Amino acid sequence: MINKTQSHILISEIKEGVALLKDGGAVIVLKVSAVNFGLLSGEEQMAIIGSFAQMLNSLSFAIQIVILSKRLDISSYIALLDKELKLQTNPLLAQTMVRYRQFVQSLIKENEVLDKSFYVAVPVSRLELSVGVLKGDELLKKAKTKILPRRDQIARQLNRVGLKVSQLNDKDLIELFYYIYNPSETRISSSALDDKIIASSAYNPQGSSAVKIEVPREIRLNIPQPVHPVPQPSHPSYIQPLPQNIPASPIQQRQYSPSRNHPFVVEELSDTV
Repeated sequence: MINKTQSHILISEIKEGVALLKDGGAVIVLKVSAVNFGLLSGEEQMAIIGSFAQMLNSLSFAIQIVILSKRLDISSYIALLDKELKLQTNPLLAQTMVRYRQFVQSLIKENEVLDKSFYVAVPVSRLELSVGVLKGDELLKKAKTKILPRRDQIARQLNRVGLKVSQLNDKDLIELFYYIYNPSETRISSSALDDKIIASSAYNPQGSSAVKIEVPREIRLNIPQPVHPVPQPSHPSYIQPLPQNIPASPIQQRQYSPSRNHPFVVEELSDTV
């Protein structure tokens, strides 16, 4: 059964970040970052279009642009929230985290949350590699000699557009091709997300990708009230009291010090010089 399945796969071997094909060719895959094109100004959009067109016109070889949409798996995200919830000692923050966790779970169930990835496949044909002469490590070495300059050229052109490029290693290539051949069995693990951002999203929802958390109205802070009423001044006061936790400056200490009760003496100058 395994041999029959592998007969439909065009890849014979993956080594040193290069996928060697059964027909004698080779290919590498570059992962490219994304840019929110709709949020850019008109001039920035035209600059990106011009740079991308210049990259396409400069190519003397074929490339393949692949866009994959994968369903996001937040199981590790929920586990991280549960771990932080057990360590939380503040009842107000704990209840807020519970509501945030419920909101995230309902959001994933009601909506199809997808993660888009962008790839550029850079191939080299068997005619360029002289497949009838070279085999094994010599073939891999010849493939890297042909394909790496193409990779560097594409990376330079995409960097001008403002995109970051990274080459997939052996492990990444295996996961990518496994998902292509088994799209219904593979899910993205949210462990790739930054744990610090995940942990702080429940406390600081003001970030660009954070979700606003509404504190329920039934939560109230128990603030003790003073036993005796504090007398209020009859006219507004323009002197602001010093904070208790901030040390006063030397000038303020001299102004508010009760020990400085010396009279202020003004010496009158004579008219004659």
